[in-house]
Amino acid sequence: MKNLDERGHLLTEQVNANSENLDQLSSLELVDLFNREDAQTLAAIASARQALAIAIDITSTALRQGGRLFYVGAGTSGRLGVLDAAECPPTFCTPPELVQGIIAGGAGALVRSSEDLEDRAHDGAEAIAHRHVTALDVVVGITAGGTTPFVTGALQAARQRGAKTIFMACVPAEQVDAEADVDIRLLVGPEVVAGSTRLKAGTVTKMALNILSTGVMVKLGKVYGNRMVDVAVTNKKLRDRAVRILQDLTDLSRDEAGFLLEKSNKSVKLALMMHWTGLDKEECDRVLAEYQGNLRAAVAGIVNC
Repeated sequence: MKNLDERGHLLTEQVNANSENLDQLSSLELVDLFNREDAQTLAAIASARQALAIAIDITSTALRQGGRLFYVGAGTSGRLGVLDAAECPPTFCTPPELVQGIIAGGAGALVRSSEDLEDRAHDGAEAIAHRHVTALDVVVGITAGGTTPFVTGALQAARQRGAKTIFMACVPAEQVDAEADVDIRLLVGPEVVAGSTRLKAGTVTKMALNILSTGVMVKLGKVYGNRMVDVAVTNKKLRDRAVRILQDLTDLSRDEAGFLLEKSNKSVKLALMMHWTGLDKEECDRVLAEYQGNLRAAVAGIVNC
């Protein structure tokens, strides 16, 4: 990857001809313009579908073998990575160390701009070393313009340690090349406000991260059908969701579903397996572990015995 000081030719820095009169538009015209421009995010995801699918397969294989997933970025890109990582434990009941976000400037950069820190490639490399990244892990470098030194430094360090690497950018490869196992290009065109990559680039990056992390968790057996069977029941809303999932997938009343949820230590996955197989919690725990937490496979294994 190249470190480019002159960035005017990059797709993310170019002027959008559709918004040249932006400061003269009415509020409704502004909304309509954003709506038209944001439609490009869907096309960008469609164009990156093969690379995203490969990223899901590589990452799910790594995590199944004991690896971790790291997102690395600066500014908006870094915040989006941290957000996606933070949402995995409550959604899929994953340990917080399984998916981690690394942002230039650390936690303080989440709420206060520290974009000057993105120019330090050695900081990115040090972040990888600090987390003891190994060949089992996957590191996703997120950089809208493709040239962020913090990200490129992190990816280089990750490759040296044998980790799988994924590059995610909103510029074409001919403008910025990448050395990574998977190269994801999310080409949404110039921003409504020239260079403001928190707009379309940020939106499409969030979409891509949603697909990547959710796809990985599906492969890891964190859902049954499209139900969140590994949801962490930590508040009233999530308890209600857990009970409704049990009701939807069984013939139980709400009270019966609630009782079963408590009996399973608030594990929807265990509750379902206990109900469907008649086994006790300890035996269901054992069988699920044998099938790496995949509920469908575990139940099928019991039924076919």
